[in-house]
This record gives sequence, structure tokens and C-alpha cells, in this order.
Amino acid sequence: MTDTILVPFELPDPEPVSSVLADDLASLDIVAMGHFAVPEQTPSEMARDQFEAEAQRALDEVTEPFRDRSSSVRTRLVFGKARAAAINRVMLEEDCAAELNPAPTEGVARILVPIPASAEFTRLPAFVNVLCEESTREITLFHVAEGDEAVEQAERIMSETREEMIGAGFDEERVDTRVVEGADHDEEILRLAGEYDAVVMYEAQSRMSDRVFGSLPDRIADETGDPVIVVRRDHDPEGNDGDDA
Repeated sequence: MTDTILVPFELPDPEPVSSVLADDLASLDIVAMGHFAVPEQTPSEMARDQFEAEAQRALDEVTEPFRDRSSSVRTRLVFGKARAAAINRVMLEEDCAAELNPAPTEGVARILVPIPASAEFTRLPAFVNVLCEESTREITLFHVAEGDEAVEQAERIMSETREEMIGAGFDEERVDTRVVEGADHDEEILRLAGEYDAVVMYEAQSRMSDRVFGSLPDRIADETGDPVIVVRRDHDPEGNDGDDA
């Protein structure tokens, strides 16, 4: 069964998709979601009535690179005030395994893969493989040891995860591991992400600080300008309805 990936765009002026990412995603089912932000005082239905045709044209145009390469591309047009909630809801409705935060790129030579303390491993290698190209020379499995977690324990987990990656077909010379001690998991990942061309990571649990600073994947994309794939954990996360029309 082919995995489905969600690619959200901000309308009415979405950033174009790089040909590199369009090529990388060609084997997947793609759901392109156009999000049209609606002012707080404006009803979503009113905005849809006024701007739907224009927004759909913009969404169709930005997805052309996907249509040229992938056999399965569908679009979802959302008018609302809560982008993150809308993305979560569409991912559940479309049964998406991951979300791509697209960014301009000319190639992916180095991929950073943050590994949480505990997570199922089934989906992650497939999406790392999506971004792997002939030019990819390094895949770094990265873990931040926090609190009472011993570095030795974390290194053992990373070593086992590396063996699973190799068992999944990755070249052992490409895959390395890195463990650091740190009090702030997010900041350590952000600091290292700037040295890489792309990030593939599991979704993080949402926190109150996300409302102020943005989610970790959004911060990585904003601060590095690199594409980020966020993979759903292998259990079904709880649904969260958005306020789109």
C-alpha cells in the first residue's frame, strides 16, 4: 500500500515546489492542502464565497509539478483561522502517514533524523528513503539525552536504531548516530538542523508553547529554510477538529 503525504500551502500566494521535492515524492499519494487564512472577524463561509475560485486556481497551479510526476494527487481547500488544527484534521480524514513542510532545495546531501526516547520505528525509514538521492551522503540519527536518561542508554538505543535502518536497506556508510546531553530538546535539534539539508522526524506532542513559538517542525523550517517531513507516530493520534468551512 502506498503511503499518503500531506503537503500544505499558504494561499493566495503559495511558495512554488522545487523540482527536487516533486521528484522525491513521485512514488507517494499526495494530498495538497491549500490553507486560506481568514481574519478573526470574518466568517469562513463568507471568505470561501468570495475567494474560492481564485484560491483553487492558485492551488492547482502550485501542484502542477506533483501532477507531472505522481499518479495520485488530490487537493483540499481550507478556509479557516487555525492552520495547525486544519492540517491535523485533513491528515486524519485523508489517512496521511506524514506531512511535508516544503522549502526550496537543490538537493539533499545530509538528512537529520531526530529520534525520540520511545517510538515505533515502522514508518520512519520509508520517509527517510523518500528524501534519499544519489547525492545523499549522510543520514544522522540524533537523540538528546534529557533528565535522568543516561548517555550510555541513549547511545545503545541509537546503535540499535542504526542497525534497524541498515536492516531496512540503508547503506551502513551513510548512516551515523549522534547523542548529546541537553536540558532543552528542541533547542538542541534546532541548533544541529542548520547543518543539514532536510529533517525527517516523528510528530511531537503539542504543547502550550507551540501557540507562541510555533511547533518544532515549523521552527526548523522557518529557521533553516530546509524541507521537513513530519511522520505520524504509528498509533492513531487523537483527532482535533479545525474551524475551516
